Amino acid sequence: MLSFALVYAGRYDGQHFERPAQLDRTTFYAELRPISTQFEPEALRVNRLDRERLAREGLEPAEAMKAAARWIASVAGKDTPVLVAYPLSFDWTWLYWYFIRYADGVSPFNHSRCYDLKTAVAVKTGMPLVDAGRDNLPFELRTTKRHSHHALDDAIEQAEIFGKVFEWSSGDGTKASRPQK
Repeated sequence: MLSFALVYAGRYDGQHFERPAQLDRTTFYAELRPISTQFEPEALRVNRLDRERLAREGLEPAEAMKAAARWIASVAGKDTPVLVAYPLSFDWTWLYWYFIRYADGVSPFNHSRCYDLKTAVAVKTGMPLVDAGRDNLPFELRTTKRHSHHALDDAIEQAEIFGKVFEWSSGDGTKASRPQK
């Protein structure tokens, strides 16, 4: 993992969901020093990060993960933080491992406080999970952001989709309109 970002996406007390007015106001972003010489060249082409620069200038993973844990605690306050991702399986795998390995063996999300946005889309829209990718999002749930593969941009995009999915209701019990291929 060379970079990651976190965005405060809202608060849910069991009855009411409250989104922040602006998603780009409460964020955390870090670029890390690589921990290995192994990497996937295609991933670097997609995220456009410079491994050589990060080897010189990136944060040590322990510094980044401890700073992220402190940021999460400060944003959550007395509330319990939950990691939301689209799809969860990719982000959770990396973040959990890095928190356990580099943040004194503790994840701010414990071992299971996570929410898979892809599954939520499938359940809310009635589409099969395999079809619940971003390209098939109903128009009402689409983001205004372009998917850039930059960690902070993508985290803001996911937070926007999360708010829309969490609040979405067709009003008449019907499913959301699906885009035509």
